[in-house]
Amino acid sequence: MGAEEIRVRLGGVSRQRTYQITIRGDFPKPIADLAQGKVWLAQDVEAWMSAHRRPLLEPDE
Repeated sequence: MGAEEIRVRLGGVSRQRTYQITIRGDFPKPIADLAQGKVWLAQDVEAWMSAHRRPLLEPDE
């Protein structure tokens, strides 16, 4: 999964925000650094997103 796919999966955040997230110490390490950019294992990114996703607020909140 490349940075653009991560950006989309994060809800369309900006490229800058995607970069900030992907360099966090707790974000999965990329498996390769290609000419087009870094790539991550999709399952690692999905697991990280599940663990760090903000809970949805109830309609009353």
